[in-house]
Amino acid sequence: MSDAAAIAQAPRLWGYSLYGGLLAMAGLPIYIHAPYFYVDEYAVSLAALGTVLFVLRGLDFVQDPALGWLAARLGAWRGQATATAVVALSGAMVMLFAVEPMFWPLAWFAIAITVLFTAYSFLTICFYATGAARGAGMGQGGHVRLAAWRESGALAGVCVAAAAPVALENILPAPFTGFAFGFVVVALVAALAMRAEWPRFRPDLSAVGPTVRDVLKDATARRLLTIALVNATPVAITSTLFLFYAEAVLRTDGAEGPLLVLLFLAAAASAPVWAQVAKRFGAKTALLIGMALAMASFAFVLTLGPGDLTAFAVICILSGFGMGADLTLLPAIFSRRMAELSPEAAQGFGLWAFVTKATLALAALIVFPTLDMAGFEQGTDNSDTALTALVLLYAALPTALKACAFALLALTPLKES
Repeated sequence: MSDAAAIAQAPRLWGYSLYGGLLAMAGLPIYIHAPYFYVDEYAVSLAALGTVLFVLRGLDFVQDPALGWLAARLGAWRGQATATAVVALSGAMVMLFAVEPMFWPLAWFAIAITVLFTAYSFLTICFYATGAARGAGMGQGGHVRLAAWRESGALAGVCVAAAAPVALENILPAPFTGFAFGFVVVALVAALAMRAEWPRFRPDLSAVGPTVRDVLKDATARRLLTIALVNATPVAITSTLFLFYAEAVLRTDGAEGPLLVLLFLAAAASAPVWAQVAKRFGAKTALLIGMALAMASFAFVLTLGPGDLTAFAVICILSGFGMGADLTLLPAIFSRRMAELSPEAAQGFGLWAFVTKATLALAALIVFPTLDMAGFEQGTDNSDTALTALVLLYAALPTALKACAFALLALTPLKES
């Protein structure tokens, strides 16, 4: 594609940035804020939250492939279906953060999370399948170029969602309520920005794309899904534990909010850089570089203690930069593979949505019960045993998992374009 054509594409790709931001706000930040919020506000135990989050993800094993099947057959109705899902997503966010539980808080949490992530899954499937078709029509490197727009928006959404509750504390008595209703506004704007993209896909039941079995039969797709699972779990673990680690180990005394924002700002700023690195050296090589950077930064966390805020800020920048490679390049690589299998890739992205949420569920199942057994309690002086468990979970485990993902990717043959 010529430079002039690429420039002409840019205005239309803004919709992908906005929509990517919306979905990102409803993804990873919820695992950062929701457990912390429900422990703090309603005294729900960490072990109970971790168990609920993991059990509910078992629903995804059946639900997400089914949603992929549905998305592939909606055709011209995909726009109306996505609008309905956006309403459900917004309502669940309000229920989770802006409405005091009307019955047992853990059950209220479970219902809200179920509705939220069902809508999130469906929208993610439709969005990435649409992006796969769009990227295929943009010429060589189209998937990476679209991913740079989409994932830059997603990273910006993560930054906004991570920062909003902290920033709103200074102006609202109930910052999470403000966050929930702000999310509703963002959802409306993003839905309007993408409304022209859905009608491009008309129903053609004779060519609905590969089934789940077809995708899993493809060795490259299967390997990429495995890499996504192993590689994203460290991000899920560190994000889930970030606020607990900053408060209990570093004794940040209120600085955890800005540090969290710094982490995701670095990730957002890195997205266009990784797109250029991928353009020059190939997406796989660029992703390996980013993963190596993330591993190095995770390892240095093991050396930190109370008051090491400057060193941790540097680590936030480096690990955020590495995270940007994960969130930008791996979806682009998978999207390209799905487009190679079929122009209609909704089923493949049903599996991708499942893997994405599975990492967050695995993180919750691993870290929260373990911290509970170690005697960790939020907001109190914890024992050396509890703090050591927190540090090992926050830094050592992600480093080991990242090394496994690095090896898997290095051994996977991929097109470097």
